[in-house]
Order: sequence, then C-alpha cells, then structure tokens
Amino acid sequence: MAKHASLPSSAQRALPRKQGLASFAPSGTASAVRSALMTGLVLGAVGVTTPLAYAQSTVPAASAARNYNIQAGPLDRVLNSFAAIAGVEFSADASLLQGRSSRGLSGIFSVEQGFAELLRGQGLNASRQGNGSYILVKPAEQGSRPSGEVTLAAVKVTGTTVSPTDLPASYAGGQVARGAKLGVLGNVDVMDAPFNVTAYTAQAIADQQAATVGEVLRNDPSVRFTTSDGHNAENITIRGFEINSSELAFNGMYGMLPGAHVPTEFVERVEVFKGPAAMLSGIAPSGAVGGVVNLVTKRATDQDLTRLTTSYASSSHLTQAADIGRRFGAEKRLGVRFNGSLGYGETTLEDQKKRDNFSSLGLDYRGERWKMELDAYSAHQNQSDGSPLMVGFSTLGRVIDAPDTSKNALRGTYAHQRTDGAMLRGEVELTRGLSAYAALGTANYNYDGFINGTRVVLTNANGNATGQTYNQAGYTRSSSGETGLRSSFSTGSIAHQMVASFAQQHTTTGLAPVNTSASYVTNIYDPKTNPTIAGAHGAVARSADNIYSSLALADTLSLFEDSTLLTLGARSQSVKQKMATPTAYEESAITPMLGLVVKPWGPEVSLYANYIEGLSPGVVVSSVYANEGETLAPYKTRQKEVGVKWEHGSFINTFSLFSILKPSTISVATSASRPTLALDGEQKNQGFEWTIAGQLSRQVRMLGGAAYTVGEQVRAATAANDGKKAPGVPAWTANLGSEWDLPWISGLTLNGRVTYTSAQYLDAANKLELPSWTRWDAGANYALSAFSKPVVLRFAVENLTDENYWSGRFGEGFATLGAPRTYKLSATVDF
Repeated sequence: MAKHASLPSSAQRALPRKQGLASFAPSGTASAVRSALMTGLVLGAVGVTTPLAYAQSTVPAASAARNYNIQAGPLDRVLNSFAAIAGVEFSADASLLQGRSSRGLSGIFSVEQGFAELLRGQGLNASRQGNGSYILVKPAEQGSRPSGEVTLAAVKVTGTTVSPTDLPASYAGGQVARGAKLGVLGNVDVMDAPFNVTAYTAQAIADQQAATVGEVLRNDPSVRFTTSDGHNAENITIRGFEINSSELAFNGMYGMLPGAHVPTEFVERVEVFKGPAAMLSGIAPSGAVGGVVNLVTKRATDQDLTRLTTSYASSSHLTQAADIGRRFGAEKRLGVRFNGSLGYGETTLEDQKKRDNFSSLGLDYRGERWKMELDAYSAHQNQSDGSPLMVGFSTLGRVIDAPDTSKNALRGTYAHQRTDGAMLRGEVELTRGLSAYAALGTANYNYDGFINGTRVVLTNANGNATGQTYNQAGYTRSSSGETGLRSSFSTGSIAHQMVASFAQQHTTTGLAPVNTSASYVTNIYDPKTNPTIAGAHGAVARSADNIYSSLALADTLSLFEDSTLLTLGARSQSVKQKMATPTAYEESAITPMLGLVVKPWGPEVSLYANYIEGLSPGVVVSSVYANEGETLAPYKTRQKEVGVKWEHGSFINTFSLFSILKPSTISVATSASRPTLALDGEQKNQGFEWTIAGQLSRQVRMLGGAAYTVGEQVRAATAANDGKKAPGVPAWTANLGSEWDLPWISGLTLNGRVTYTSAQYLDAANKLELPSWTRWDAGANYALSAFSKPVVLRFAVENLTDENYWSGRFGEGFATLGAPRTYKLSATVDF
C-alpha cells in the first residue's frame, strides 16, 4: 500500500469561521466580570485538550451543511482550508496533489458535497473512513481500501507556509487567517511573524453582520474606539495610541480609503498589526503609531458567484447588497468582482437618518509569470437630523451617569461625505527567485456639514450643558505609488527573503472657514431644545500640500533548518511640506527594525521578539508660542516586544509583553511673554496581550483575548502630572466571542460576545474618571437550502442589556457614548 501523509500543518491549522456563544449573565462588579472573562480565556487555552480529545469521538455528520467561501489556489491548500473549516481530518499522498490547482469553493455544502465539488474533474475522490476522517484516493483504489484506520507517515514542515504575494488560507474555524501582510515583507504566516498580528476574514465579517471596518475591529482586545458609536467617522486606539479613521491602509498603501466609515462589502481581510510600523508600512499621514489596520480586497474565484443580501438594523435601516464574481477565458485568467450596496433609513438615534451608497469593481488578470489587479470604488454617506453626542466635564469637574444613548440632542445637524478611489497593482517574475512589483493609487475625499460639531460641555450635575455647532467643509486628495524587488536566495545554509522598496505619497488638503453658531443650552438627559444651527461655511481653499517619500530595505534570514528567523530592515523617510503657510520644510529620518522568531520545540511554538520604530511628522509651531513658525523635527516612537505563540491542534494563542515610548510636545516657560513649544514630553504605554482563535471542538469556535496596559505620562506638559496615568488608556480590555454549531439541528449556529473595558481617565490630571463597562452581544446563523438555492439567515442583538455607558475618550477630554440595544437581521442568497 502506498504511504499516505497528512497535509502540511499549515492546512490543518487554517482558521475557520465565526464568532461565538458566551454564557450570558447579569452584569456584576468589575472584578467579577474580569474574573469571568479571564476564566473563559484560561479555559480556551489550557482546557483545549479536553474538548479536542472529545472531538475525536464526535464525528460531524457527512450531510451537515455549512457556508464556505474559500479562495482559489493550489489544491493542497484549498483542501486543507476546507477540511479545517469542516472540522474533519484529511490526509493524502503528496504525489496526488503535486501541481494541481483548485477554483475554490463558495456556497453551502455538506462535507461530502464540498469534497465532491472541490475534486470535480481532478480524477480523485475523498474516501470517508470508519473514524470519520477522509483520505484522498483514485477511484480505482477506493473499493480496495479498508474502511478502518489508516497509518499515516509523519510530515516535517519547515519554513514559511505562506506566500509573500498570495492570500493566506483561513485558520481553523474560519474567523481569522493563517497569515497577514506585514508591509514590505508581504504576507507572512502568523507563526513566522515576529509581531502580534491578526487577520479577520470575510467569513467572520459576514457572520457578524459587520457593516463597517470599525465593527470588525470590535473583535480585538487591543482596539478601542475614540468616537461615539454611530458617529460619521470611526477613530480607534491600538495599544492605547490613537489612529485616525483616514489612516487605514488599502492593500498596503495609505490615503486610499473612504474618509468616513469604510464599508465591508469589498473587503476580504481586515488585518490588524499592533505597534508602530514605520519601517514596514511607511509614515502614516497623521503620524499614528499604535498600529496598522490594512484592508485586503476581494477577488473573483474560479467558481461563479452571484450573492444577494438584504439587511435590517434597528431602528429601521434597510440595506440591499450584491456580490458578483466571474472569471473568463479557457484558463479563467481574467477575473471580475463587483460589490454594491444601498442603505437607507432611521438609526438607533431617534429621528436620525442615514443613506449609504457604495460600489466597487475588482479586476485581476493571471498571466504566466505576471499578474495585474485593479480596484476602484465610490462611497457616499449622508447623515441627517442628528449625531451622537460627545460630552465634556471640565466645567463641572466630575463625571456623571451616561444619558439614554438613543436620545437625539443634535437635531438639525447633517454631514455629507463622498470618496472615490482607484488602485492598480502588478507583479512580474523576472527570474527564478526574483520578482518586481509596482502599485499606483489615488483617492478624492470631500465633505461638508457638521462633521465634528457634536460636542457639549456640562454645567451642572442635572445634565444641563452648553454647546455650539460648526458648519465646515473640505477635501483630501491623495496619490500613492510603490515599487520594489523581492528576491529569494541562499548563502550556504542560510536562506534569504530580501525586499527593496521605494514609496511616495502626495496629499493635499483643503479647508473652508468654519462657521460657528452662537452658544445654546441643552440637557443631555432630556434634550427638548434643538441646537442653534450655524450658517453656511466659507469657500474651500488649499491648506496643506505634503509629500512623504521613503526607501526601505529588509532581509529575513532562515537559519538552523528554518527553526530561527531573523528579520533586519530600515526605512529612510522624507517628509516635505510644500506650503509656504504655515511653513515650508523638508525633514528626514531613518527608522530601523529587528525581528526574531525561534522555534525550539518545532512549528507549534514560536518565541518572538522585536524592536521597531514609528515616525510622526514634525509639528509647525503656532502663534501661541515664542518660537512661532518653527518646524519641529519628525519624532520617533519606539517599541520593544517579546512574546510566545502556541498552536495546539486547531487552536492558537499569542501572548505578548510590550513597551512603547512616544514623544510629545510640551509648553516650556521662558523669560519671554510667551512660552516655547518643545518636543520634550513622553508617554509610555506598556503591558501584555493575550489573544486566542480557533476551534475548541468540532462544533465550538472561539475568538478574542485580553490586554492589560499601563499608560504613563513620563514627562507631561504640566510637571504636576508626571507619573500620572495617560488619559484615554483603560488598564484592562477584554473580548471573548464564541460560536456553537448545534449538533441536532444541521446548519444552525448560536453565537455571542462579551466586551469589557475598565475605568479610564479623561484628563491628564486624573481628576475625571469614566467608569468601567461591559457589553453583551448574542445571535444565531442558520444555513439552509431553499428552492435549491443556498440561503443563510442571520440574527443578532448588540448591547443585549441596553446599557447606557461612556465608551471612551475623544480629543481633549470629551467622553463618547456606546450605542443602545441594536437588532440586526439579514438574509443571503446565492444564485
């Protein structure tokens, strides 16, 4: 009998789908909630052996149906992803898979149907064994093969299992991916990455009914929001440092995405890199250093796709969406993927209405040794008659209870936003081991209305407050380009993955003189009085013209049979401000990086460490200071991190210890009448993170983690604040989600998530403290067949207990609000 080998562990470790069922209980004390969350996480990591052992005897029914969305690729990788998502063991003779490709799988299939579809035309079958596992056989062999256990030869997996340019496969459970893009390094397997990185999949996005990228990021324990839920923008923090909504990356480049909410219809992956990343991705336009959120767009698979989705969200917001994919030609070289949606109706904020239009087109062509990709989109967002509040407490001097978050205190305000963008990317293999790539992109963002005028300041504990509205307008026009070379070679026993890249981004912004209304009085608990609406804004004029250019070089060395990976790199970054007003300048800096991964006990455990820097543009000093007009040099944020990644069966844990030191400006007293602005302050955020993902058993999947962060003002703008907690940095944050496929009802999945955020300060003096909060979400998904068409019904309730809470901090000490209880319902049909 021919020996059979298990597929590479990269296939067995693929992350499957969905997010899950947390046990629901009434809110308790903060310590009780923390204990419950930590207990769940411990059970997820340490107790994984028991569920997995049980799983060996709990074989899923071959007829059990599930929804799949697996990209085309090599047959072994596709079969690996399918087996991982289906929760079955699969093995094959490597010679049967060599050189074969698959068109992928999209739709609702049972295990047997899925294997049959994937192996159609391959001359191969998947034979079910007595223990519920499958082996790959030729039809002539199937009748003679015994139905009992099969002895499999061991397979040694070494080196990176993810191609730098191909989309990484899903991990077990389907909610996250096997790897993610690390800037110029390309796609890297999570076990080979010397950083903490998570890639959320299109399957997770669909199953959670996440309409925007911000909603996807609610899965991450190190991400929190600095804008109120339902606001016209979604700003976040990663590891306690702010990231503007305009600083998300689009297939690796900044400045290319919608300036408001980023819809998820055209998104295949949402990748979250934690920590500063100037060497990997270049300088962020506004200097964000907490991390990078990169979006990977959808591509057409070899299997035709026509998918329609109707969604409803309370109060009465309805969305229709279409996802259509085709490949053309005898070899299906040309791919077309269209996504479009139209949403309109009232939101959970009483009387507020939103209208969202989105369309995108993704084209790609696969040549013999080259490929091209084009993405184009148009996004419109119109918000009328209201906006969620942001509340200041500086006059009152203390924090009071949050109001009913469905109350509308800003009737009459509106916001109009539109972004159009396009990107072209190509790659060619020049010789064996050497390839070149290039990308060009452009985006145009325009806005007008009451974009940021959503703040009031409390005057007494009864909820009375004063405010003003601000009518404004502006634009941001960005163009980005990148080109580089990738080379794979060996020097003796050391393998190299080297990349050299040149990138440039040109951004111009325009602003109109803001029209500010007279002050008005309202009450956050009972907003009976409408705000005073500001008049028309002024004409828009160019306000900034910036060019960011950089040259990066990096090399990943594989040593000792790939058990040690050492990555060295540096980027030379230039920042040029072309406008004479406020001040024209050009500065440059070099940002290095060092990353190390060691696998002392095989591929299941990775010990990693990194040193990496972030870069922020220099500040032009305003007229408030004696050194008016001076441009401070670009400043660097430095991170040191160590961690361990442990993969046990189909479950992965990442534990990180990090320390980030970020410079900041402070006011220095002088003998002159005005102080001097100097780059002499510092904020240090340090702590640990623990993230988990994968399958606890064949029916149960988990996703989430916990983070502990101490944010400290090392050298504060006010000396009395030295050593105090940094505002807007909660000590504890945790997310725990789970999914449970009901074994007695095929296709039905229950899911839930609990989110916890501990207390945080609004002000640098640590006198205004927001209380901790906990949010519970629950839902169910049901995959079925209706009129021979695959259908998925999804239902969810977010903020199950309808808690009113201050969710976080925005700007200079304003508290933001979480959303009220929200119902979501959707139906997806594949034609």
